[in-house]
Amino acid sequence: MANHKSALKRARQSIVRNKRNTNVRSAMRTYVKQFRAAIEAGDAADAAAKLRIAEKAIRQAASKGVIPKRRASRSVSRLSKQLGTLQAG
Repeated sequence: MANHKSALKRARQSIVRNKRNTNVRSAMRTYVKQFRAAIEAGDAADAAAKLRIAEKAIRQAASKGVIPKRRASRSVSRLSKQLGTLQAG
C-alpha cells in the first residue's frame, strides 16, 4: 500500500484510469463481436456498417492508449479483409 501523499494520488489515478480503459476496451470488443456476427450471418451491407463502427472504436481506443496503434491497424486490416472476402464470395 502507498504511504506517501504522491503515491496515494498515483494509486487513485490508476484506479480511475483502469476503469476508463476497461470501459473503452469492452465497448471496442462489443462492436467487433457485432461485426463478426454480421459476417457469420452473411449480410454484407450490415457488416460494412458494423465495420465502420468497429473501426472507429478501435482507432479511438488506440488514440487513448488503451491498445497499441500497431495492434489497432492490424485489427482493422483483418476485419476489412474479412468483409472483402464476404463481398467477393
